[in-house]
Amino acid sequence: VLSFCCEACKKVIFHVPSDLEADTLVGRVDLRECLPSAEFISSSDGNFKILEDGSVYTTSAVSLSAEKNTFTILLKDLQEHVQKKIHVSLVEEEKRAHKTRHARDTVLKRTKRRWGPIPSVMLENSLGPFPLQIQQVQSDTAQNYTIYYSASGPGIDQDPKGLFYIERETGNIFATRAVDREQYPSFQIICFATTPDGYSPEVPLVHIIRIEDDNDNAPYFTQELFEFCVPENSKPGVLVGKVTAEDRDEPNTLHTALKFRIVSQEPPLPKVFSLNGDRGEIFVSSSQLDRELVSSYHLLIEVRDMDGMPFGLCTTGTVVIKIQDTNDNAPSFKQTRYETRVEENRVNVEILRVSVIDLDEPGLPGSGAVYEIIRGNDDRSFEITTDKNTNEGILCVVKGLDYETAKQRQLVIAVHNEAPYVLAPHSQKVSQSTSTVTVAVIDVDEGPVFKPCFFRLEVKECEEIGTAIGRYIAEDPETGNSEGICYRIPPSQCNWISIDEKSGEVRTIKVLDRDVGEMKQGQCNITVLAIDRSGKTGTGTIQVVIQRGNKNYPRIIKTDYIMCRDRKPICLTAHDADEAPYSTPFVYHITDSSMASMWKIVRHNDNSVYLSPKGDTPFGTYDIPVSVTDNGGKVGENNVRVNFCDCVTPTECNQARQLANGNVTLGVWAILAMILGSLLLLLILITICGCCGSGVMHRHVTDDCANHNLIISNTEAPGEEVMDHNIIPLQTTCDQGGYGIKTGDQQTFEMVKGRGHTLESVKGGGHQTLGSVKEGGGQTMMDTCRYSYSEWHNFTHPRLGEKVHLCRQDEEQKHSEDYLLSYNYEGKGSLAGSVGCCSDQHEEEALDFLDQLEPKFRTLAETCVKR
Repeated sequence: VLSFCCEACKKVIFHVPSDLEADTLVGRVDLRECLPSAEFISSSDGNFKILEDGSVYTTSAVSLSAEKNTFTILLKDLQEHVQKKIHVSLVEEEKRAHKTRHARDTVLKRTKRRWGPIPSVMLENSLGPFPLQIQQVQSDTAQNYTIYYSASGPGIDQDPKGLFYIERETGNIFATRAVDREQYPSFQIICFATTPDGYSPEVPLVHIIRIEDDNDNAPYFTQELFEFCVPENSKPGVLVGKVTAEDRDEPNTLHTALKFRIVSQEPPLPKVFSLNGDRGEIFVSSSQLDRELVSSYHLLIEVRDMDGMPFGLCTTGTVVIKIQDTNDNAPSFKQTRYETRVEENRVNVEILRVSVIDLDEPGLPGSGAVYEIIRGNDDRSFEITTDKNTNEGILCVVKGLDYETAKQRQLVIAVHNEAPYVLAPHSQKVSQSTSTVTVAVIDVDEGPVFKPCFFRLEVKECEEIGTAIGRYIAEDPETGNSEGICYRIPPSQCNWISIDEKSGEVRTIKVLDRDVGEMKQGQCNITVLAIDRSGKTGTGTIQVVIQRGNKNYPRIIKTDYIMCRDRKPICLTAHDADEAPYSTPFVYHITDSSMASMWKIVRHNDNSVYLSPKGDTPFGTYDIPVSVTDNGGKVGENNVRVNFCDCVTPTECNQARQLANGNVTLGVWAILAMILGSLLLLLILITICGCCGSGVMHRHVTDDCANHNLIISNTEAPGEEVMDHNIIPLQTTCDQGGYGIKTGDQQTFEMVKGRGHTLESVKGGGHQTLGSVKEGGGQTMMDTCRYSYSEWHNFTHPRLGEKVHLCRQDEEQKHSEDYLLSYNYEGKGSLAGSVGCCSDQHEEEALDFLDQLEPKFRTLAETCVKR
């Protein structure tokens, strides 16, 4: 939110008629005096608008309703956050003489003829004399009023300031100095005509001062250097490029009408280029462009304005035209014959370098040589490549030569360029250059050679060990026989075959299996060595290819089924790890005749059948022997167990069978839970025994031990004190031999009625115990016991989740009943307790005790007691 500093700048009063028409000039306000940096100008009254020069106009017809009418002009500088106001008051003109008023009205309504002159023209770079009058503006109202003229705008009070001014009394406009049209092509000023009292009888005049161009700028090229390329042997008329130039003078005049021409060419002869003078386009004018003779041309180009007339201004520029190479020169060998020599069996060895002559530009496809052997290399023992650095041809032996086969080889080599050959004008096509190379083979003593060097053996899968699968021998190249050559297989290879050292016979030493990891895709390559008497060796390769065999038996995937009384057929599906043709289709048979009389097999598809009972086959469990024969004749024996059960769903039969067999198993977690439970129970028994042993030694408990005997319910306020000899304070004993104790963290509270009963509390950790000493008749030393609600609260509140046992009847009294009550205390833990009454006659006493409990606990307790 912009916070403007707003203040009233000044007050302006305009004397106007009472009725103003639309678009009537009211007056002019000096806005710059108030806020020079005003960016936003507005009026508080929509009937008036304010121009940037401060002129105030009506936007619609306005009638002054009273003698005075006001509005505000608001000026804002948004950047500086400044806001100022100009208060404008419109005052109706005082009535003058009728004649004067009539005359003024007449003036305002006259047709204006001299207030809108044609635009002024001033010559660029005018020599003066200055000040130089260029125009005069006058108002027709000057016949009746004293009119003062003023102007504003560029060249007057805006940059370039002081270039023009207007005489106040005459309206003459003068220029004070020369003007550059390229900098200021025209000026738009606003002229004003006002009376001495500030009234403006004329609408502000927008006047144009146009600067007439002078040819004071020479044209210039848009680039310092123009570079173009054209292929050699180009035909006349081919466009090479275009030069461009500009002129800062006024467009569409002779001052900017440009003409181009070639001043000179280097080298001067022959003239091979022409220039379009109007567009600056350069064309090929001769077919004699030969890069091998002239690789580039330099042209001096002139551009002149005034449409090329001699008195026009001009400039020159340079154009460089490079001639691009084309493959118009075929390569040729420096020598037509070459001789070289190489030892037999040498491989990948350079034996010769050949070179050519090519007049085309080096390093380009037109001069790059491509060599080829066109004759004498049918067995592809030789290869020739190009050295990119020297453009030479490198002849190599890529396959060992055999002296015994050929003592000499003769090759014919041809050469051509990477780029296609282009026939130059006025020239004849040349034939391809060739050269003959004679290669002499030098004899050396060689080792044995396998024929063939790569031997493929196909073996059926699962052939017996020791089966002869082929013979692989080598020969001595010198003698052409295999005498004195022995064979062996180097280690670290797949150990599947062996080769006889003398005869070269190949046998299996393992049962070949395609599924073993070493036999990738059912094959394995094995290198074999041949060694002659001199110790020279030769190598060959045996590729053992294992063909698929029938090594796997078909077997039924699932063999245990349950069939219910609906006799829905069972689908038996077999699987064979072999591939076709040793897998499907399968043939199924029931091999046991007694089972075949009760069960039948019906074909489903190539690898599945349906098994169903015949006739009145009784319910029971059947072991049905089924044989499956694959397409290769291999038979797999299977035993299918079917539990033919009197059931609706197989689940029923499963449950019945488990109950009958006693097959109930426990999971690992169940067994672990039982073990941990047993250990916990043993720990509790040991703790209780220890507490009982120490409890006999204590007879009395201090009074403060009885302050924690009851559990607060947190649901209702403490009740009244209860008098009942069934509740026994810790510091006393009651007449029935009951006792109560308080310990630490864990407590068990047991209320006992009758003789010979105890009340015990066991505390974890310290195991403190208080008990009663049984007397002969089981009589206690007190008849009644008192307890309060707060004692019950203090005893039970920190012992949520513990058991509270009350009045448990001796096992000898057969008519006593046990009452069990449990409830959840505020959702924080489960408080389990039991209330037992010694006999029916003490039922009322138990109910009195339960009255002290909270409603939920009491309702459940009453139900248990009554039950």
